[in-house]
Amino acid sequence: MVRHRVRWVESGGGPLIAVPETVLPFWAGADGDETASDYDRACEIDGPVGLLPVGDSAALVLGDEPAATAYLPDHGTFVRWCAADSEAELLSGVPSALATAEWGEEVRWKVPGPVFLFDSAWPGTETERAAPLCVTLTPGAYGVRAAWVSPGPETWLGLVQLRLLAG
Repeated sequence: MVRHRVRWVESGGGPLIAVPETVLPFWAGADGDETASDYDRACEIDGPVGLLPVGDSAALVLGDEPAATAYLPDHGTFVRWCAADSEAELLSGVPSALATAEWGEEVRWKVPGPVFLFDSAWPGTETERAAPLCVTLTPGAYGVRAAWVSPGPETWLGLVQLRLLAG
């Protein structure tokens, strides 16, 4: 059986952000003439997830830890690699981590379609240089919840689960 590696996104030390494709040009990253840049606003998010207004939409900030992050569409979850000896070890722990997670408070995120995950320091107009991950999401409202889980003695990961809400 051939296993396909997932694509991980990393940051230079700040939070990662998932910005809807429709408002990418409005994300200024660490650039800008404002006293507080978009990147500064992302760094102010307290906790594992938060929402920031961008254009006529909102971006999802993955806060707390600048861990390498992948999206697993089969689980509707961003997985954040905190500690594991290998990718295989980390990914094999995801099902049990999802089943045993003690989820934090859920936020409601309205998504107009695909989002791009990248280092929040980059401007949205330069995301190709930031090697973003495009995540195809069905337009609608999502419940977003997060947890930090240790599915094994040497494995720690963060979970940010997106659940499409009815109606």
